[in-house]
Formats: sequence, structure tokens, C-alpha cells
Amino acid sequence: MTLKTLTQQQYDDFWRDGFLVVENAVAPDLLKRLQQTFDGWVTESKAHSEPYGTTINDHPRFDLEVSHRVDKPALRRVNAPVEVSEAYYEAMVSSRMTNCVTDLIGPNVKFHHSKINSKLPGGNTEVKWHQDFTFTPHTNDDVVTALLMIDDVTEENGPLEVAAGSHRGPLYSLWHGGTFTGAVDDQVAADAQASSSVCLGSAGSVCLMHTCLMHGSQANRSTRPRTLFICVYSNVDAVPCSPSPMPNKHEGLIVHGEATNKVRTISYEMELPQLPSTASFFDQQANHSEG
Repeated sequence: MTLKTLTQQQYDDFWRDGFLVVENAVAPDLLKRLQQTFDGWVTESKAHSEPYGTTINDHPRFDLEVSHRVDKPALRRVNAPVEVSEAYYEAMVSSRMTNCVTDLIGPNVKFHHSKINSKLPGGNTEVKWHQDFTFTPHTNDDVVTALLMIDDVTEENGPLEVAAGSHRGPLYSLWHGGTFTGAVDDQVAADAQASSSVCLGSAGSVCLMHTCLMHGSQANRSTRPRTLFICVYSNVDAVPCSPSPMPNKHEGLIVHGEATNKVRTISYEMELPQLPSTASFFDQQANHSEG
């Protein structure tokens, strides 16, 4: 295939490791608008004591940690920001980030869902080890999660941790004792952690991650925020096998190429996910009680 944004080495690295960090994934002026928009949401959140706003499935758009308060805001999730922000919509549909995804799984690429995960200083948010595909199964795994760094991501502020090459391994259950916990069991997590790498970068960089890659992250222990704008894309021939955990009015939007009226399948077996009943999967992961 002809690559337009990534080098052949970057393309090969992604398919070998299951992830790739690319610098300057959005233009500087767009990055500034993204930062300013999120800062405005943080300021707005100070007027609230519990999750607020409404998405198209009547869940809160803005999710707050239980520790959230006026003098120490802890806005940890914005659901479907592309619905309420021109800047985030622009980054999703027509940025260098979009072009990178097209190089990996194109030429025909559609949008699935988006969110912002933020770890503000003093918060306790962590993400337990999991694979995205078991939250959003499709008929095939040409599905990429793009994590755009709105802030500088360092070793101290809760960076993404990944197990390189795990996208070529098994799909691990997120169900334990009859409960959907959104996390793999402790031994699987420990094995992944033992061989993990961290994804660091300056604001405006993007981490491109294969949907089957094992990943997680620790809480932010620094005085600097760590905010990620997360977009999930797929080839147009990958059809969802369960409802989106974050329904949005742009789901299925073709960001590059065209519709083909074709579906492609691969062989796999897994337990279907359970949709969150609250603002985010963080509450589901809180049910993981193995350790």
C-alpha cells in the first residue's frame, strides 16, 4: 500500500508491536483550541458535585471522580466531545491523526466513538489492564484507537502502559464471578505489567493502538495534568458486533474513502461486553475485586 503520512518503518513497527507514537498529530493552533476547550470544561465542572450533562443515550457527558471539589476539580471523562466541540470534531475527522489511522487500516475508514480521559493532579483515576476489542467487538480487528495527547505525557503523570505484541495473543475475559469488571484477571495483568512499555510524548503527539493490545495506566502522581482525546476508528468493512459503549450521532461517519457495502469477518470467540449504566467504564472497573 502507499503510505501518505507514516513511514514504512512506522507502519511495520505498529503491526509488530501493536502501538506507535507519532509526534505533531494535529496543527499547533488546533492543539491550542483543544486545550482551551478542555480547560473551559474543567472550570465549568467546579460548579457541579456529581456527573452532569446528557449524551444521546441519557448518560452524563461529564464524569467526575468522587474526590471532585471546587478547589481540586477531578473531571475524569468527557463522553463524545466531538458532539459539543468544533475543535474536537475537527481533530477527529480531518487531522494528521486521521491520516495516520488511514495509513494503518485504510483506505476506507469510519469513526466509531470518542471520549476524553483526563487525570488531573491529585486525582486517583487509574485504568486497569484490558483490551479495547472486548469492549467494542467487530467482525474483524482492523480497528485502531488513537490517543491524542492534549498535555505532555511523562512517566510521572499516569502514562499509557502497553504490552508490546499482545495484539497477536488471546482475547482475555473481562467477566469474573458473573460480573463484568472491564478488567482482565490479576495474573494476566501482572504478566502484562512485567513486560510493559510506557507511551510518552509531548502535547500534540498521538499513540496509535491496535484494538487487541493489552494496556492500562496508573494514577497521576505529579502536579501536571494528563489528558487524552481518544478516538476509535475502523475499516468500513468491520461491523460492530455489540452496541457502542458510547453512542454518538457521528458513529459510522466515513472519515476517509467510501462505503463499500461489504463486511469482512475473522474467526474469534469472546464473551460479549456489558454496557455501562453510568457515565463511564471506570465504575465497571471498580467492581474488579481480585486485588
